[in-house]
Amino acid sequence: MIIQAILKINPNAEVTVTGNDLATCQIEWHNGTTPISKSEIEAMIPIVEAEIKQAELDKKQAEQSAINKLKALGLTDAEVEAFRK
Repeated sequence: MIIQAILKINPNAEVTVTGNDLATCQIEWHNGTTPISKSEIEAMIPIVEAEIKQAELDKKQAEQSAINKLKALGLTDAEVEAFRK
């Protein structure tokens, strides 16, 4: 999540993050990437989390929409399930 937040702030950042806890992780900036403060990264994490959750929801809704359309065409549940595998 830390790297996603960094890349949301600076899509061109070249960085290595060691650890999953922002408070204790080590962030190494590469090739002249301007460092981003941990407070800026921390502020971006909830936005990234919300975007991930929304993408998952969108995917589920698209899948259900496709299933509904296949059923409307007359496919059986077994035929629809065959497409999902």
